[in-house]
Amino acid sequence: MQNPVQHEESPTKGAFYIDRDGERVAEMSYSRTNEHMIIIDHTNVDDSLRGQGVARQLLDALVAWARGTHTKVLPLCAYAKAQFDKDPSIRDLLA
Repeated sequence: MQNPVQHEESPTKGAFYIDRDGERVAEMSYSRTNEHMIIIDHTNVDDSLRGQGVARQLLDALVAWARGTHTKVLPLCAYAKAQFDKDPSIRDLLA
């Protein structure tokens, strides 16, 4: 099941998230260190969505955005770090 991923950003923080009936059921948040770099600091997926690839869907949206905006990524979140370690196709974004 594909869920629409939304993105919000302020000057210092941002998140990719999935909203269901006005409630965030999944989120990957980041902090902006400067104009060209972010730190992924947390990923959370509601229990009802676990095992459906939702966290990876959030990461894929972040990766597409980062490539499009020439933003480097430092994954401190355990999930994001594990994905960058496992998937060489996204390592070009590492800070």
